[in-house]
Amino acid sequence: MSVGQRGLKKVLIITYYWPPAGGPGVQRWLKFVKYLPEFDIDPIVYIPENPNYPLVDESLVSEISNDITILKQPIKEPYKLAGLFSKKSSKTISKGIISDNKKQSFIEKVMLYIRGNFFIPDARIGWVKPSVAYLSQYISENNVDAIITTGPPHSLHLIGLQLKERLGVRWLADFRDPWTTIGYHKQLKLTRSSKKKHIALEKQVLNTADQIIVTSFTTKKEFQQITNRPIEVITNGYDYEVTRAFDLDVKFSIAHIGSLLSKRNPDVLWKVLSDLRKENNDFLKDFQLNFIGAVSEEVLKTIKEYGLSDCVYELGYISHKEAIMFQKKSQVLLLVEIDSEETKCIIPGKLFEYMVSNRPIIAIGPKASDVEKIIKETNTGTYFNYDDYESLKTTILEYYKAFKGKNLQSYPIGLQKYSRKQLTQQLATLIKK
Repeated sequence: MSVGQRGLKKVLIITYYWPPAGGPGVQRWLKFVKYLPEFDIDPIVYIPENPNYPLVDESLVSEISNDITILKQPIKEPYKLAGLFSKKSSKTISKGIISDNKKQSFIEKVMLYIRGNFFIPDARIGWVKPSVAYLSQYISENNVDAIITTGPPHSLHLIGLQLKERLGVRWLADFRDPWTTIGYHKQLKLTRSSKKKHIALEKQVLNTADQIIVTSFTTKKEFQQITNRPIEVITNGYDYEVTRAFDLDVKFSIAHIGSLLSKRNPDVLWKVLSDLRKENNDFLKDFQLNFIGAVSEEVLKTIKEYGLSDCVYELGYISHKEAIMFQKKSQVLLLVEIDSEETKCIIPGKLFEYMVSNRPIIAIGPKASDVEKIIKETNTGTYFNYDDYESLKTTILEYYKAFKGKNLQSYPIGLQKYSRKQLTQQLATLIKK
C-alpha cells in the first residue's frame, strides 16, 4: 500500500532542482521530501524531464525513496542554445558566477542582457505554460490538497500563481533566495521596463500565495513590506550524514566548500594570511588553503597577488558525501558572503553542515547579517566584516595555536532546531493549515 493510499494529506512540490542535480539548491527539498511522510504528508514531486543542471551529483539519487511519486515534463533550456555561442560563458552564468563588469567579454555582456530582459523572471519561463496545463489536470484528477513552489528559479512561482488562479488550490511559495533584491540582479543589465516587470511579478506572487516561506529573517522583514500574507522562516538545515573513517588534516587547513564567486573575495583575509606566513615560519610550513568547488578567476588572481598560490589546494566540484567528509576533516571552515546590504539575508545551506562538523568556522560578510546571528547563537565560530584585519588575524592565530596543541574544535550549542527532521515538522504544520 502506498503512502497516498493510507489517506495522508497530498502535497505537490514543484521544483527545478532534483537529483542528479548537485549543489545547494537540491538539498532543501530532497530532505523535506525524505521526512514529510513521517508527519502524515504524502509528497508528489514535479520536475523537468530534461533539465540542464550546471552541477551533477549522482550520489544524491540514492536518497530518493521508491515510494515517492515523481512527475516529469519536458523543458526547453535556453542555456543549451547559449552554449552553442559560448560554452564557457553559458556554464559560468548558469552557475551564478558573473564576472566583474569591466572584465566581461562582449559575448558575456550580450548573454547577460538577453538573460535579464528576454527571460523574465528567468531562463525557465518557457516551462510555465506546459506545466500549468499538465498539472491542472493532474491536480483535478488526484485530489491534491496543496501545492508548493520553490525558487529560484522564480518562474516556478508563476506556475503556482496560475494554478492558484485556475483551481483555487492551497499554495505555499518557498523562497530559498530573495527575488528582486538578490545580489546578481544588478548584474543582469535590466532595462527600466524589465525591472518593473520583475517587481510586479514578485508583488503578485507574494500577495496571491496562501503562505510564504523564506529561509532568512531579513527576507521575512523585506517581504512584510510588500504583503500581508503569512510569512514563516524555515531555514536550511543539516542531516545526520554517515562518512567513512578519516583523520583530521595534518596541515593547518582553512577550507572553503562550495562556489567562491567573484565578489566573495575578501582582501582582508588574503592579507592576514599573507602577513602571517611572512611573520611566522611555522605557520608558513603548516598552512594550507583548500578550495572544494568552483572558484572564480578573479579570486584566484587576488590570491596570487598576495603570494598565496603555493599553499592553495584546488579540488573543484565533488559529490555532497565527499564534501561532508572534507568539512569534517578540515581544521577550519571558511564561509564568505558578498559585502553588501542585499546579502545580509543570505544564509548558505552549507552553514548548517559546517555547524555540525565539529570544526570552527571563520565567516566573513556584511555587518549585522543573519549568518552572524546564527553563528553567535550556536557558538560555532567567529564572524568578521571585511575591514576586521586585527581581530581576524588574532582569531586565526588562536586557532593555529589550538591546532598546534591538538585541541582545535568547536563547542556548539542549540543546534537541534536546525535538524532537517525538525524543520520538516515545521513545514508539515504549515501544509496542514
